[in-house]
Amino acid sequence: MEKTIEIKGLDQSILFGPNDSNLKLVEGAFSSQIFVRGNMLKIKGEKAEVGIISTVFHEMSSTLNRKGLLTQEDVKTIISITANKNGHSTELMDSTVHYGRKGAVSARTVGQEEYIKTVKDNDMVFCVGPAGTGKTFLAVAFAIAALTNREVDRIVLCRPAVEAGENLGFLPGDLKEKVDPYLAPLYDALSDMMPSAQLKPLLEKNRIEVIPLAYMRGRTFNDAFMILDEAQNATTLQMKMFLTRLGVNSRAIITGDITQIDLNKKFESGLLQVIDLLKGINGIGFSKMDVSDIVRHQLVRDIVKAYDKI
Repeated sequence: MEKTIEIKGLDQSILFGPNDSNLKLVEGAFSSQIFVRGNMLKIKGEKAEVGIISTVFHEMSSTLNRKGLLTQEDVKTIISITANKNGHSTELMDSTVHYGRKGAVSARTVGQEEYIKTVKDNDMVFCVGPAGTGKTFLAVAFAIAALTNREVDRIVLCRPAVEAGENLGFLPGDLKEKVDPYLAPLYDALSDMMPSAQLKPLLEKNRIEVIPLAYMRGRTFNDAFMILDEAQNATTLQMKMFLTRLGVNSRAIITGDITQIDLNKKFESGLLQVIDLLKGINGIGFSKMDVSDIVRHQLVRDIVKAYDKI
């Protein structure tokens, strides 16, 4: 069966989502084919399912008209409720975080699935695991999704600049030239999520801010998604400083690898301390990944295993 729907008076970029993320959610939940030509939407599949999908798009349109926006969570809820009312089960992927420049960012391992669930259930999450497990990549995907869906107004990404002793004034150049080498992995993750044409203005307007941990002091971030990467290299005082920057309607993800602490021996890792200190606090979640969650080249997994035997 085929059914054609005309999209009237709606901004398709919002209805279908950034990079068609909302449309892809619907496509992934059903077996029917969905085609978009101009302002016409064609659904092709079994009669019962075509009717359900038609209702889903009707509810999406109504939600957009009512709220003025449409988030991925709205779409997931609409699909789930509509399908269940009609006795239909879907295969909607709850482990999909964001539809980025290179496609869907989803869980690829059991550990990543648990990490994603923990982030969805808490306002602050600590994720510990070896190199290559996607800790930072998934954190950035969550932040971009929240910004895209207007859940937050800005993203703040930071790292400790341990090699420079947090005293970056001795390095040549302006602030950006001093710290960019330490923040390169965060820029890499952002580039994988968004095309340059979208990313550049967000960086220029500081809606996405990439800074060293030392420059977080004295600030409060409201309506923000905060990420602290390489947190094993934050001292106990720096960790407390970062965690207390959290403002109203803000969220935070803290990632690190406790096997790669580069701090001077006279300093204790703030990540090691906080894992025990903050356990049991409502709204704070903890996720741990291991070698089996490494998603880089197979050799990375073997290398990590080899070093673990030392």
